[in-house]
Amino acid sequence: MTLTRPSLGVADGSEPGARPGAGRAVAVLVLVAVAALIPLLGPSVALNGTGEAAAPGTEGIALLRTVLFAALCVPVGERFVNRLARSVPGAPTVAPRSWAPYTAGAGFVAALGLASVVSTGNLVPHSLGDLDVGGLYASRDGRLALLEVNAFAVAGLCALSRRPTTQLWPLAAVVVAEALRAHPTTEHSPLLGSGLTFVHLACATLWVGGLLHALRTLRGWGVRETGAALLGLYARVAAVLLAAITATGVWSSLRRMPSDTILQQLTETAYGRALLAKVLLMVAVAGLALWARFRLRRAADPLTACAPARAEVVALGAVVAVSGLLTALPVPIRW
Repeated sequence: MTLTRPSLGVADGSEPGARPGAGRAVAVLVLVAVAALIPLLGPSVALNGTGEAAAPGTEGIALLRTVLFAALCVPVGERFVNRLARSVPGAPTVAPRSWAPYTAGAGFVAALGLASVVSTGNLVPHSLGDLDVGGLYASRDGRLALLEVNAFAVAGLCALSRRPTTQLWPLAAVVVAEALRAHPTTEHSPLLGSGLTFVHLACATLWVGGLLHALRTLRGWGVRETGAALLGLYARVAAVLLAAITATGVWSSLRRMPSDTILQQLTETAYGRALLAKVLLMVAVAGLALWARFRLRRAADPLTACAPARAEVVALGAVVAVSGLLTALPVPIRW
């Protein structure tokens, strides 16, 4: 399937191009619903037979964290690919409609839900009376949760302003907050862990969001030469991002699961099982990326690389969902 036909953005409901657009919208909704099953059903599957106890509301926390991560990927990817597109000679000026205002709203709701859990001492609130908003200022986790809520609110306002690029600053604050939250001060070398998580999350955000927006941009361009050039630029950057994600992911895993116990914990702990699932998905993603890169370089029509790239986006969506699940599972014990 190639992208040589005109942009579907100009097709009305009476033209043939409108029907595939509706089909794609339905497909996206189905994929989102399937991805939501990972954080909702994943905790019970991962914890089965491990003897570990799940925290209250693990499924909801995993789902909210998944939404938060996705809300980071989309706007960052848009700014990243738009910058790449400006460096493509003769590139069309048409760009797909930005999803940033909507994802900022979704991120705000997810961050607000996570903050409500923190305000009750990491318990699931059953009424407004259970919330202690003032208590959020008294703890490190509470302040980080409030920072994320405010950052998404500011990012939404920036996305609607005349300078949408400014939303990158509050979104960067969310990445910093997530990196600090993942490594409490009681952990060994928490600053090192936070640094690894920051690089890992920042690179993953660029990769996932960038690929999604690159494919959306190519649909609107409808020009084979410039489309292939944009995809080639993205592929070169993505190779560096993949290397950074792999290095920081392996390092972080070895910090939490020492090398002499990692094989055992990958199968006997909930965190290890989820991590193993993420690794297998990343192997599939890397294979699809190599396939797309091969088509981009060797195929008669370079834009046939979009087919494996679309499959890569779907697999990356599953990786984001598993990442949200990982944040809600008990951290493995360093034996």
